[in-house]
Amino acid sequence: MRKILTAAIIAAATTTTTANTPIMNNRNTDTSLAPIEQLQLTQEWDKVFPKSDKINHRKVTFVNRYGITLAADMYIPKEYTGKLPAIAISGPFGAVKEQCSGLYAQQLAERGFITIAFDPSFTGESGGMPRRVASPDINTEDFSAAVDFLSIQIEVAPNCIGILGICGWGGLAINAAANDPRIKATVASTMYDMSENISNGYFNTDNNADYRYTMLKAMSVQRTDDYRNGKYKRGGGVADPLPDNAPEFVKRYYDYYKTSRGYHVRSGNSNDGWNSTMALPFINFPLLNRADEIRNAVMVMHGEKAHSLYMGKDAFMKLRGDNKELLIVPDSDHTDLYDNTDKIPFDRIAVFFNNHMPR
Repeated sequence: MRKILTAAIIAAATTTTTANTPIMNNRNTDTSLAPIEQLQLTQEWDKVFPKSDKINHRKVTFVNRYGITLAADMYIPKEYTGKLPAIAISGPFGAVKEQCSGLYAQQLAERGFITIAFDPSFTGESGGMPRRVASPDINTEDFSAAVDFLSIQIEVAPNCIGILGICGWGGLAINAAANDPRIKATVASTMYDMSENISNGYFNTDNNADYRYTMLKAMSVQRTDDYRNGKYKRGGGVADPLPDNAPEFVKRYYDYYKTSRGYHVRSGNSNDGWNSTMALPFINFPLLNRADEIRNAVMVMHGEKAHSLYMGKDAFMKLRGDNKELLIVPDSDHTDLYDNTDKIPFDRIAVFFNNHMPR
C-alpha cells in the first residue's frame, strides 16, 4: 500500500498539461523563487558589541522557501585566499542579530570563516507578517535558506557550510541538520529544545495532558480575542521589573536583555516579547524527531552551571555516530555563553568546524 500511495503522489506531482487540462493563471504556474523584499535595513553599526578591525561587514538579504525575506549581517575576514568555509548563525530565541549571534559571527570570521548572523522570519529586520511569531517548520527552514544563500557566494567553498544556533535556535539548528545534508557541521550553543520546554515545562515537571490542555485553551481564547480586535497581544519580554522571587536564571536573562550589556531596541526579549499565542505550534510539532539520523557532525555546547544543561544532554543522547561531541564549558551558566568571550570557547568551535568542513 505504501508503494502504491507513493507512486500516486509522484504521478500527481509530475502530470503534464494536455489539451484537456485547464490552463491556470500565471500566479498558479509560476515556479520562480519569491522576489526579495526591499527591507528597510539599518546601515550604521548598532550591535551590542564593538566592531572588529579584522573583518569586513555588510548587510545582505535572501529569501526562504516560504517567500519570506531574511536580513543578515555578513562578516568576512579582511585577509584571506581562496574560497572559505562558511557558517550561518542565529539565536537566541527572541533575540536579534545585533546581539550574541552577531558576536559569534564576528568572532568566527576573525578565525577564518565567512559568517552570517541572520534575523529569523517575522523578527528583527527580516520580513514576514505578522511580527513576532515563531514556527518549528519555518524557522528550521530559515537555516536552510541561509545555506542556499551561502552556497552561491563567490567567496564561499560551497561544500563547506555549517550552522550554529544559540539557545532556542540551538534546537532548531539540530532540527535543520536532520533535514538538510548540505549542512556539514552544526553547533548548538547553550541550547533549548523549545518544543520540550513549552510542552513539558522546565525540567519536564509539567509533562502531562492537563498542563498542555490548559495552555492550549488559554491561547485559543486569545486567538479569538486577537481576531476580534484586529491585532495580536504581546506576551511580554523578559520580566521588568524583576519579581522578588524570580529564579536565578530569570535574573541572568534580565542582566543580559534589560541592561546595556545586551539590550537592543528590535529584540523581543528586550522589549514586549512574542505574540502571546506564539507557543501553539511547538506543543503539537516536536523538534529533534530525526536527530538520531543526522550523519554529519554535531557539537552540543553547554555551560556547566546552566539551568538548561539538561536539554543539551537530552539532545546529545539522541545523536548517533563518532562525529558527535558534547562540550561542557566549566564554571559557565546559560547566558555566559551569550557574550562572555573569556568563557565561550571560540577556538574549540573553530577547530570543530575546520575538522568537519575541510576545504
